[in-house]
Amino acid sequence: MKRLRYFIGLVIVGIIFWLIFKYQFISLLEWQSRLLERAFFVLLVCGIFCLFRIGLGPTPADRAVAIDILGILVLGFCAILGIPTGRDWYIDIGIAWALQSFISTLALAKYLEGRNFDE
Repeated sequence: MKRLRYFIGLVIVGIIFWLIFKYQFISLLEWQSRLLERAFFVLLVCGIFCLFRIGLGPTPADRAVAIDILGILVLGFCAILGIPTGRDWYIDIGIAWALQSFISTLALAKYLEGRNFDE
């Protein structure tokens, strides 16, 4: 039963990525290449999957990992948005977000372990 669920999930993810690469989407940005546009939508789908895992994660550790991955995806969004717009401050926001995400992941790991923050 578990393998059937994995297979169905893999088929659904494959169909979603096939649709992303097959069809052209309406976008508000003037993308320099189709690769950047497709990468943006792939990150968007991965973000939706992370939000799904945060909401339905069976353990707090799974939720913590999904939140950390979501922070990495935000960094990817900032990098992809910085390329076509030519604005450097997207990269600055991404760097600040990565530092904040790293510190919050360490704090959450200590909390889940049962330690105080000063140990």
